[in-house]
Amino acid sequence: MIKLYDGGAYLLNGTEIVESAAEVGAKTGQTPDQKEAAKQTMAYHILADHNTSGNMEQLQIKFDKLTSHDITFVGIIQTARASGLERFPIPYVLTNCHNSLCAVGGTINEDDHMFGLTCAKKYGGVYVPPHQAVIHQFAREMLAGGGKMILGSDSHTRYGALGTMAMGEGGPELVKQLLNKTYDIKMPQVVGIYLDGEPMKGVGPQDVALAIIGATFKNGYVNNKVMEFVGPGVEKLSADFRIGIDVMTTETTCLSSIWKTDEKIKEFYEIHGRVGEYKELNPGAVTYYDGMVYVNLSEIKPMIAMPFHPSNVYTIDEVNANLKDILHDVEQKALVSLDGAVDYSLQDKVVNGKLYVDQGLIAGCAGGGFENICAAADIIKGHYIGADAFTFSVYPASTPIYMELVKNGVVADLMEAGTIVKTAFCGPCFGAGDTPANNAFSIRHSTRNFPNREGSKLQNGQIASVALMDARSIAATAANKGFLTPATDMDVEYKGQTYHFDEKIYANRVFDSKGVADPSVEIQFGPNIKDWPAMAALPENLLLKVVSEIHDPVTTTDELIPSGETSSYRSNPLGLAEFTLSRKDPAYVGRAKEVQKAEKAIEAGKCPLDELEELKPVMDVIHTKYPEVGKGNLGIGSTIFAVKPGDGSAREQAASCQKVLGGWANIANEYATKRYRSNLINWGMLPFLTEENDKNLSFKNGDYIYVPEIRKVIEEKAADVTAYVVGDELKEIRLKLGDMTDAEREIILKGCLINYYRG
Repeated sequence: MIKLYDGGAYLLNGTEIVESAAEVGAKTGQTPDQKEAAKQTMAYHILADHNTSGNMEQLQIKFDKLTSHDITFVGIIQTARASGLERFPIPYVLTNCHNSLCAVGGTINEDDHMFGLTCAKKYGGVYVPPHQAVIHQFAREMLAGGGKMILGSDSHTRYGALGTMAMGEGGPELVKQLLNKTYDIKMPQVVGIYLDGEPMKGVGPQDVALAIIGATFKNGYVNNKVMEFVGPGVEKLSADFRIGIDVMTTETTCLSSIWKTDEKIKEFYEIHGRVGEYKELNPGAVTYYDGMVYVNLSEIKPMIAMPFHPSNVYTIDEVNANLKDILHDVEQKALVSLDGAVDYSLQDKVVNGKLYVDQGLIAGCAGGGFENICAAADIIKGHYIGADAFTFSVYPASTPIYMELVKNGVVADLMEAGTIVKTAFCGPCFGAGDTPANNAFSIRHSTRNFPNREGSKLQNGQIASVALMDARSIAATAANKGFLTPATDMDVEYKGQTYHFDEKIYANRVFDSKGVADPSVEIQFGPNIKDWPAMAALPENLLLKVVSEIHDPVTTTDELIPSGETSSYRSNPLGLAEFTLSRKDPAYVGRAKEVQKAEKAIEAGKCPLDELEELKPVMDVIHTKYPEVGKGNLGIGSTIFAVKPGDGSAREQAASCQKVLGGWANIANEYATKRYRSNLINWGMLPFLTEENDKNLSFKNGDYIYVPEIRKVIEEKAADVTAYVVGDELKEIRLKLGDMTDAEREIILKGCLINYYRG
């Protein structure tokens, strides 16, 4: 079904995989130069067109367009304003698809929306009102363009199927673009994703995506690389099908994606009245890839990603055939994720030898596409979901899609079967809508199934489970009244309905400044919208207290800062910070604040030892070797240890919330994504690495770590850092910082990105 090549590979004429240069030479009569052949990828050409550095090894990218939603754009614009923003230099779209149904905190959601509208007017942006479209569907319909690049403040910013290289990053990276700065990265490796064959009837894009995620996530095969989709199987897939695979590439931890384009993609642009944005993209005649994934579409069956990760994949047939064993395996893995906080069992979901599901959802940027919903309606038509616990909801990804589904009768077919059809909203994906009951099992065509992401509160003794599936098999399960069923088991005639896009919907409701700023507009602030607190520059020496120690194999951004109802507080940095690690380590905030008292004392010109008694013996030990350390040359803060933090969302708040609570660093064995590490750096936090085994660390939660001359280390671009665990004596440990650009080092020295631009 899927094969990962051990090393790089060549692609001849877009159709033939060849593993060695010698073999290429035998076939073509000319042995290729690997470096030159690597320049023949579609990704290389697009990156070259957007690189301003003149050096294709060290890229400085300027994007064509930006996009954000309502739980990120307030913080981004506030940061940009504090850094000197006068107008949006490129198109910047502000969608309102996250805090549009989550009625927490009175007026604060709509206050954020009005902030966005007035900023779009003042600075020259585009404002998409609530319920009109989810962020990525609007971008597909109205922003994407062949050969273009888009940067979004959401991790699922992926428009590669339309010929657009898109990346999801934390807010500070968008701030840089708003200030006419660049996105600085090394030239990423490019991995070919060779599609062959054709999906069988009943298999959808989520099935293909989950199969690829299952093959590539755990081994890091495409981590921080570009996935380039090629091969004869591409042309067998509709535009919607390709989009459905593409959006899920984020779950592999890749950097970005790009696909070859053809007449089907040109037709997509034609349907949306933007055929001028189409560009045919193909790899060169002889192209070298740093890795190759072969995918036989014909062999992929309906898939399910069991709790609690998109990579925990099985075929649905496997689950049904080995139900108790697989459920037991899920329960055992959950022991690590849930830390024994609740009793967790799925055995009661087995009813008469079958898996009974409590909830089905098709939603958002992954599931809410036209073809997915039409196929689901074809499957469920004439069936009824029943009057038991099972519920079924569908969220079309945009109002134009919803309108067409109303016109062609799909909504009526769904509703007749017992389905609830709702508006364009991302809530089910991040815990702000359709949270299941305690101990319930939900199947979803959405993007993620991390622990508690669906909205349950572990700290309150709640747990629910989410499995990811394709819309077709979710509909088949709904037609079978909640018993897990692959779509391939259903005898269905798929109508293949034609999509018609009504451009008047956006023309009538979306505010588009056409790039014209109006400085006279007053920004509308709500009482919850707060400025970022002042942040100090990096001190000469640093004393860190470990205030959380996490030994999960991967720590997600949902665990670092939960989503769901907390999202409504994201325009208030200090208010949101109260929720940091609340599901994973509820004592973290209190511990961090206690240490922060010392730093606040320093900033106020007071003695930190008077504020935090426990520092006195710590400083006594430090003074045995470093007697000069103290007033004027010492900063005090907190750090966390996690094995591999940062999988998942691009949300900058996973880092900024630690920062505003006095965090100065993270210590990790590795960082799950480039975007989380970038978020740490942009908020002035040191991304330390340790090579120590997490089961045998030199330090533990509650220990102090002294880092002498840390400012000098950064200034001199040192990679290795000498630090000391403070006990009865100083115990030396070695930390690393990894690669950093000169600008990143300067940001850390200044204390955060805002200080960097102010100064």
